Amino acid sequence: MSAMTGTGLRLLPWTDPDGKPCYLSSDDGNSPLNRRADAIEAVQVSMGAELLRHARTLLDAPRADARELRYLADRLCEALCDVLRVAESRGARLPSYGGDDGPDGGS
Repeated sequence: MSAMTGTGLRLLPWTDPDGKPCYLSSDDGNSPLNRRADAIEAVQVSMGAELLRHARTLLDAPRADARELRYLADRLCEALCDVLRVAESRGARLPSYGGDDGPDGGS
């Protein structure tokens, strides 16, 4: 499957130093940079899942203090931003179907 959006650009799972999105223009979905982006996306999703497990444990702890909870909230926000960027990038790479030319061939 092509790693390109309708605009021909892949949203990468990182930003530039100013926080602006980075894009890749490549016809090769198996290029080294595409593979690196895929690996980073996998790490980001995995880290988000692990953080969520930690959050559930901390939120169940009756002695969790405000400092711990604030730190957790900051990390959850970061993880959510990463996972939303991954979802946007992957969603943009899905083939689009319109009208009668759906995945079942219009039947």
